[in-house]
Amino acid sequence: MRKAKLAEMQAFLAVAERSSFAKAAVDLGVSRSALSETIRGLEEKLGVRLFNRTTRSVAVTEVGERLLGRLRPALEAVETAIESINVFRDTPTGHLRLTVPRPAAKAVIEPILSEFLNTYPSITLEIVTDSGLRDIVQGRYDAGIRPGHLLEQDMIGLRLGDDARPTVVASRAYLESHPRPIEPADLQAHNCIRMRFSSGAFQPWVFEKDGHSIEVAVEGSLIVSDGDLALRAVLDGVGLARLPATSVEPHIAAGNLVPLLQNWAPASVGFYLYYSGRRQIPAALRALIDFLRARRDQTTG
Repeated sequence: MRKAKLAEMQAFLAVAERSSFAKAAVDLGVSRSALSETIRGLEEKLGVRLFNRTTRSVAVTEVGERLLGRLRPALEAVETAIESINVFRDTPTGHLRLTVPRPAAKAVIEPILSEFLNTYPSITLEIVTDSGLRDIVQGRYDAGIRPGHLLEQDMIGLRLGDDARPTVVASRAYLESHPRPIEPADLQAHNCIRMRFSSGAFQPWVFEKDGHSIEVAVEGSLIVSDGDLALRAVLDGVGLARLPATSVEPHIAAGNLVPLLQNWAPASVGFYLYYSGRRQIPAALRALIDFLRARRDQTTG
């Protein structure tokens, strides 16, 4: 039997963890056909079938499950061994993959992007903008950024600053033909633009005042998963939207949008960089952690 190559093992692991050739191909940066050919070649070398394939699904076979159980810790050990030589380099190197929601990308990443990459030219930074609550270990991310109250207990978090406090807004044209809401419950009489996360859940409309919290079940004719589309719709007078302050402040200052229910603004919980405490921290991630901590301390100090 011919020996399998490391790249073939990594390809098998990617497909097995994602249960999809298409998703694994995107993550690996190869074509789907090339990945299929790699897996087919690996199965021929091993003399076994690793996946059951249909036109709609991919599932690991029993022998594939056994290989996966042995292979995952072995590949992690290889990655750790390679990463261990980073300490001998003059500057950190490596591929750093982050999952970041759009508000955090604007508030946290954009201001430091150029300086960080100029400081660490040997680091390749990949930022996946996604508001879904991703499992960074399963998704093979090095780290992510989320509001602090959404972090899992087994994650290590570094507070980066205030989050993009949500603000309910409407256009002046919309308010000319609709009464301005005074209490959160008044929103039930309005056309509210709702955001749906990639998980399928709706973004909750939660409000706070004098220590009292209330969640309103809003309805509306438009559901989106992109904040820019929601912003465009509210500017065009479609309805009310609950958007990060950072995205609506310029439009409020220009007089295009009107902030609503400001006495019911929820408390800021802060954005956090989070990463697994069960893995050795790659040098590239350590560089980012130290860089973000220094910028935070400069801002707050």
